[in-house]
Amino acid sequence: MAGNGKVLINLATGMEDGEKVLISLLVATAAQQQGKQVRIWATKDAVRLGLPDTLQGVVCDGCPPLEKLWDQFGEAGGELWLCPICVNSRDLGDAERIPHTEIVGATPMWEWAGDDTTVFSY
Repeated sequence: MAGNGKVLINLATGMEDGEKVLISLLVATAAQQQGKQVRIWATKDAVRLGLPDTLQGVVCDGCPPLEKLWDQFGEAGGELWLCPICVNSRDLGDAERIPHTEIVGATPMWEWAGDDTTVFSY
């Protein structure tokens, strides 16, 4: 396997653009099927995806439900990392979060990524 086997997906859009959320989860679960470690780093309004009852529904005709993709992602060891500045600026610091979700800043995110992680941005 080339590289360090890690994939980082930066997602800056929440359910206001559900198709970007869907594509991020599709890319994430496909990478996991290839044996890669995957983290989605949520910034801007995407941090709301870490709240209960947000990652739900079918966002386009013929697309899989977000709940199914989220379950696959979490079961395969994926984590949704929420930008702390974005969380705090939206007053979500004390909000309940779904499993496999953590508040992680830019420095620890890059420490995890290292020098040869594949990065996608949506």
